[in-house]
Amino acid sequence: MTALNWLDEVKWDDKGLVVAIAQDANTGRVLMVAYMNRESLQLTAETGIAHYWTRSRQKLWKKGEESGHLQTVKELRLDCDGDVITMQIEQAGGIACHTGRESCFYRVLRDGEWQVTDAVLKDPHAIYGAHQH
Repeated sequence: MTALNWLDEVKWDDKGLVVAIAQDANTGRVLMVAYMNRESLQLTAETGIAHYWTRSRQKLWKKGEESGHLQTVKELRLDCDGDVITMQIEQAGGIACHTGRESCFYRVLRDGEWQVTDAVLKDPHAIYGAHQH
């Protein structure tokens, strides 16, 4: 009798994806939320570098492949329902967001408006050149 493959314990959605939340391993701040498919989760576990599935480009995406802002994974967790992954990561360059900010969650609802609270740490054009995501 073989042990159940750990990837089989994940409840993949109808597109074969699972939500993945990247948190700063030191502060606990949520830096970004993306999706993983079976291959990207396996690559993440094997390499220790966060890999995702980009729905817009429909391809495997190694976070930081263009920007250099790799995410080194310290811990992977699966929630009780098996349908969300959290990762404790170290964020290279301190920038997780393609806008050049630390976190993708840089807007706060105040007085009925989304207000930007986090500064751009590096101009996206300096990170990605002429093309942006």
